[in-house]
Amino acid sequence: MNYGYARVSTDEQSLNLQQDVLESADCEKIFKDVGISGAAINRPGFDDALSTLQSGDILTVWKLDRLGRSLPHLITIIEELGKRGIGFKSLSEAIDTTTASGELLFHIMGSLAHFERKLISERTKAGLQAAKKRGKRLGRPPRLCLTSI
Repeated sequence: MNYGYARVSTDEQSLNLQQDVLESADCEKIFKDVGISGAAINRPGFDDALSTLQSGDILTVWKLDRLGRSLPHLITIIEELGKRGIGFKSLSEAIDTTTASGELLFHIMGSLAHFERKLISERTKAGLQAAKKRGKRLGRPPRLCLTSI
């Protein structure tokens, strides 16, 4: 079965565009979250989708950012779906993990995200070392101790 997921961050936004696109992509049921950030841990509509999806099903979104806010978060979600035998499609980015080329694109994105995290870590470590060499004290400031006279 092909399920859709649509989300908007504020109550003032409309799901109409996403719903229309998902319906035209033959989604048989569309789970929705209104007024909920993609970074939110608890999303009732998304949680319902996850509990409904079974092996062989496909979760379809209009755009990747409707599913989550950060690439590492998206990768985690999509990998979990894959472990359960659930396919994933993002219509705007033409990602379809049910095809070999779509799965390749997803893995390339995951590799780039991993590379970016490593670069950030390396830059942070290099910055800390440079600060130490300049004599900068790192960490918490020392506690002020008052002794009684």
